[in-house]
Amino acid sequence: MTDYVIAGSGINALVAASLLAMKGRKVLVLERNDVIGGCIRTEEATAPGFTHDVMATTFVLFLLSPAYAALGPELEKRGLRFAHPEIPTGVLRPDGSSLVLTKDRAANVAAFDQLAGGDGDQFARDMAQLGGNAPFLFALLGGRLWSWDMLKTVAREAWRRGPRALSSFFGEALISARHWLEPHYQSDLFHALMAPWVLHTGLGPESAYSGQMAKVIAFALEAAGAPIVQGGAANILKAFEQLIRDHGGGIRTCADVAEVTVDATGRATGVVLASGEVIAANHGVICSMTPAQLYGRLLKNMKAVEPQRSEARGFVHGKGNMQIHYALDAPPRWKNPDLAKVALLHLTPGLDGVSKAVNEAERGQLPVEPTICVGQPTAFDPSRAPQGKAILWLQLPEAPRVIKGDAASQIDPPADGKWTEAVREAYAGRIETILSRHIEGFKDTIIKRRCYSPADLEAMNVNLVGGDPYGGACTIDQFFLWRPMRGLANHATPIKN
Repeated sequence: MTDYVIAGSGINALVAASLLAMKGRKVLVLERNDVIGGCIRTEEATAPGFTHDVMATTFVLFLLSPAYAALGPELEKRGLRFAHPEIPTGVLRPDGSSLVLTKDRAANVAAFDQLAGGDGDQFARDMAQLGGNAPFLFALLGGRLWSWDMLKTVAREAWRRGPRALSSFFGEALISARHWLEPHYQSDLFHALMAPWVLHTGLGPESAYSGQMAKVIAFALEAAGAPIVQGGAANILKAFEQLIRDHGGGIRTCADVAEVTVDATGRATGVVLASGEVIAANHGVICSMTPAQLYGRLLKNMKAVEPQRSEARGFVHGKGNMQIHYALDAPPRWKNPDLAKVALLHLTPGLDGVSKAVNEAERGQLPVEPTICVGQPTAFDPSRAPQGKAILWLQLPEAPRVIKGDAASQIDPPADGKWTEAVREAYAGRIETILSRHIEGFKDTIIKRRCYSPADLEAMNVNLVGGDPYGGACTIDQFFLWRPMRGLANHATPIKN
């Protein structure tokens, strides 16, 4: 018997478990895999001594969240430490031109002023405006939208700004990244710096709301950089686990929740594991998973949720993700040495290049020139590799869930559209060729490469449907007022508790 059973152990589940445990509630976290963490997973994926974050690696939005404000000191007491790069991001184009964003606003403004058209002043205005809107904006992004508290928050803003100005705020927030960048910034290089970041919110540069999210990310990177966990992201999991256990909570792995039990009054009473074991919960069951997992599996026998189950069948997932990890015999020798200290470097032709690759991936094509996000963890945390050696963390956020073709007409698509090892490695070879154009002697330094296709990622985490790392397409009709589905509010279910 416990107060709360939590199915799943991703960062949202661990935050919930920690906050409840610190309030004196008895919590039990159940994870179907043999390790906790969801999309936080650290392994020696390539060679002994090389520590890779297989999926998530950067914690900028977590550091700026109310959750970290509440839990950060407790996690740090239990060994959590971050490395903080001074240059969180940059962009590198095929012609070798590059631009970086640092944590220094004045330095960024000065650098952007040197671009064609002088974009520094516009950037300063945009960041100042977002900073002024930050309390309201982050309340909208992180709050319970369908609540009296949110109604009061919006009403206060309407009183402070006036109804017309509030309407203007919401209208401006809906514009795409392209419609933010092209009218206001003259430099294609600045466009190239900002455009790839919308991919990290599950959007594309033509998506509604992507302009606002690009501003949020730029603001966050300036404020908190691109922090990584010292020693690997698994260390944040160790800190969470210790925090939960220190407050009387429990965590079990290899515990696959197969069903939520519901009594005759329509109240959740606990869960049944795939093994048949029944675990009771006094106060509630919390499920950190996609709607299809919840309504299609855990509540599959509940007639009361048939409308939600039907809607969940139409729940849309976004583009797939692909990861590539390298163990290197030496740190990468970029042709532009200044790029060696950039935490997350995007390789892309620019705004149009990102748009083209997104379009290709969404149509089931392997992009000709995908956006490549290159993380350089050992530049800031040398403990992740043997002395003098290095690792690279690559993310390809424009991968098709189902392969219908190759936009470059070089890789034969599988007949059933499913990712295979042969397709995965051939596509990784395309990425390696692009990298080799910018890193001196890159292929000669490779000790081992390890790739994870969208299908591989889904095999590790059932919530990453088709390799979608965001638990669903982050479109305005699915992830704003109506999350996770139009018939529900604040993620509540029709089942009590």
